[in-house]
Amino acid sequence: MVYDLIGRKRENIVLNSENWKTYNAAGRKRIVVTKPLPGDLWLNRLIDADCKVEVYTATDVLGVDALRAAIGTRCDAVLGQLTESWNDALFAALKSAGGKAFSNVAVGYDNVDVEAATRYGIAVGNTPGVLTETTAQMAVALTFAAARRIGEAERFLRAGKFKGWMMTLLLGELLWRKTVGVIGAGRIGSAYARMMVEGHKTNLIYYSPHPHPDLEADIAAYADFLVSRRQKPVSCKRADTIEDVLREADCVSLHAALNESTYHLINAERLALMKENALLVNTSRGPLIDEAALVEHLRKHPNFRAGLDVFEDEPDLKPGLSELDNVVIVPHIASATRWTREGMATLAAGNAIGVLSGCPAWNKPDISPFLAEDPPLASPSIINAEALGLTLFDK
Repeated sequence: MVYDLIGRKRENIVLNSENWKTYNAAGRKRIVVTKPLPGDLWLNRLIDADCKVEVYTATDVLGVDALRAAIGTRCDAVLGQLTESWNDALFAALKSAGGKAFSNVAVGYDNVDVEAATRYGIAVGNTPGVLTETTAQMAVALTFAAARRIGEAERFLRAGKFKGWMMTLLLGELLWRKTVGVIGAGRIGSAYARMMVEGHKTNLIYYSPHPHPDLEADIAAYADFLVSRRQKPVSCKRADTIEDVLREADCVSLHAALNESTYHLINAERLALMKENALLVNTSRGPLIDEAALVEHLRKHPNFRAGLDVFEDEPDLKPGLSELDNVVIVPHIASATRWTREGMATLAAGNAIGVLSGCPAWNKPDISPFLAEDPPLASPSIINAEALGLTLFDK
């Protein structure tokens, strides 16, 4: 299933030529870029690879018909966005136009029908590695913004309501030595866990389909360090169920991928399991949470708080969410640092260049060499490399 993550108002977009900017018009390979990307490195590398680069500059999110029109009769590769639904029809159009690669400018790819792309022989890329710490930092920021009522406090101050220091003004929650819960302990979830444990001496309970021995070893080592300093150690355990995490944790951060099994992972029944004054943070994908159920839970439990970077029907919010004081909301900016976004653009371009040049697929977790001046002759991250039978980089 391909999830439509952002908005519904997109199918009537007219591809006015004024909304397109072309670079290196004489390039032999045509690359369509569906949104402006930050930095210059990605563009320079495409130009150096003899690519004609066409960038859609308007703010609209392109739907299937508009994307098909953008592909046209000849297109070698597309750099697309997670806000677009890349389905069978689009990959058929890309194949018909001679296309060989599509790269999602994101680490997630739940908006992409990878099986369809594979059937048409289209390589699908993503941009992992550069988002890890950046997104984890945002999850930490939302955690404490919610716990310490930062958004509410700023609105209070700007409204001219502050009359001086008071003992009872905007009391929040102290997370020092509390228990943090992580659902989905991949790169970002593990980075968030380490930041919370090592920075705030929290205990960790996590749920993941598979154990994460590196994460557990790191926290065990930190616990030993604390003991060596005559301090109370921290603890880490892998929960048997999601419900165990929700019941035990003072703060729960979501880092699961979006698929059929995780859609509305957090619903009314599971919200009811959480502590009365717990925190819920989501920097992963909006549809992991039944947003209407969350609104109702926040209304009924004023001491329960949430920090959200993503939403079920982006850019729209469920009715009532923005009116609540006990939720901190930001507009899907978890990866929005210059270094990260420029790195994402560079990796996406590298995926297209690598595939079009017949280079092998990189098969190492460290993608930092692709951000250096002389990148490897490989595609940084091709999701379906094995299914397509692509050669793997073995140097």
